[in-house]
Amino acid sequence: MIDVSNFLSFQVHGGGDHGGGVADGVAHFLSFIEGLLSKEPAEIFPAIMPGLTGMHNIHPLLVHFPIALLSIFLILDIAGTLARRTRWREVASWFLYLGTVAAGLTVIAGFIAAGSVAHGGNVHDIMERHQQFGVAVLILAVVLSVWRVASGGVIRGAANGLFLTLTGLLCGLMVLGADLGGLMVYKYGVGVEAVKPPDDGHVHEHPNADAGHGHAGDGLMTDHEPEEAGHVHEHEHTEEGRTHTHEHAEEDHVHDHENTAHDHGPAEDAHDHAH
Repeated sequence: MIDVSNFLSFQVHGGGDHGGGVADGVAHFLSFIEGLLSKEPAEIFPAIMPGLTGMHNIHPLLVHFPIALLSIFLILDIAGTLARRTRWREVASWFLYLGTVAAGLTVIAGFIAAGSVAHGGNVHDIMERHQQFGVAVLILAVVLSVWRVASGGVIRGAANGLFLTLTGLLCGLMVLGADLGGLMVYKYGVGVEAVKPPDDGHVHEHPNADAGHGHAGDGLMTDHEPEEAGHVHEHEHTEEGRTHTHEHAEEDHVHDHENTAHDHGPAEDAHDHAH
């Protein structure tokens, strides 16, 4: 059974190694607002959008919009066709129109970015294929948008099957183009500044010092466990050895005492006999 009080406390105050919770989020947000109020007007935008400020071009920012909008259009249009919901398909049309506009802006920004970032010959071939996929997606999106508008927002019958086929082709080309874009960035580092390793040699650092200490403590415990176990084993073994020796000593002592008593016995008998 769920402990409601502990669950709500975790949600509000956070917990675990990394904190979190609503209270922690509100505190960070208020600190962020307080920091903005103390900045000059020219420093506010870089503080709000540090990623955009650090970009050499806006192509990486814009490319997400056509991918999201056109993908939603395909899913919603297919669902509306199968469920025979005209309203769903009318809503899907707006995702197509917005996705087409976003694709146009993305392609323009991509051509600008291609001439502004340094790259080698091997990357140049990848970049050209990436551009070709982007232009193909834009052309298909424009054709489908014009077709959709001309048909009054909903295409029916066999024409709709062709329309959905072209939409699937559009999304397939979009995925291939996105794959080449990721290849250029994550493998060849196009448009990405090299990250300098920290001086202390640590590649990753936990935000919570206690969490890092806990991991270190686990390592220490792992190292010391065999040592402590060996120590206890040795101690027990030594104690057993000492006990064993002591027991033998006591037995020898008793045995000697018995011998002593045995030796005195005949002497007493001889004394009595003499008298």
